Amino acid sequence: MSANRSTSPKIGNIARVTCVALAAIATTACMSTVPNDPLEGIGYREARFNEIAQMREYRKCRDEGLALDRKARATGSPGTYLASAKVLERCETEVGPGSSGIAREERMRAYAISIQNFFKGGDVEHSRANFDKFQKRFPKHDFYYADGSSFVVTMEALLGRNEKQSFGEFSALNVSDNLKSEMRRIMYWKNK
Repeated sequence: MSANRSTSPKIGNIARVTCVALAAIATTACMSTVPNDPLEGIGYREARFNEIAQMREYRKCRDEGLALDRKARATGSPGTYLASAKVLERCETEVGPGSSGIAREERMRAYAISIQNFFKGGDVEHSRANFDKFQKRFPKHDFYYADGSSFVVTMEALLGRNEKQSFGEFSALNVSDNLKSEMRRIMYWKNK
């Protein structure tokens, strides 16, 4: 009986030492995922809060520009189109470089409306400059109108940013039928 008592404390000690070792390993494994800088979590939260605040300001500005856009479409006023375009352009320029990745699609759409509104307002040069900026800032991105025509191809055609098209080649462009018709009309009268 005394032999059983002497082995039992040895097994108990081994079990305790093993549990302590496993707990130490588990604790160090958990510690490796905790950031070294105790303020890193606070910095992340501050940065995220600043992004959210900046996005709220952007959306407030964008909503103002879109309200002017609706008014311009209702009245057909070139001045209102230009006012809308300027507001939407300002919204994009006020987005800081650290926040340029947030709400990218939303910002692209608003900037595209700005480009169109500069064109509709008669400031073609400003529209061209902003279209070039759009293509640099958002490369390989495009939008499609309700009729399936491409924003990029349409603006390239309107702003003269693509190769000269012949009468038969207009059908290959992904632009609206009305624009194709107008381009054909212009080409016809240029050649007369």
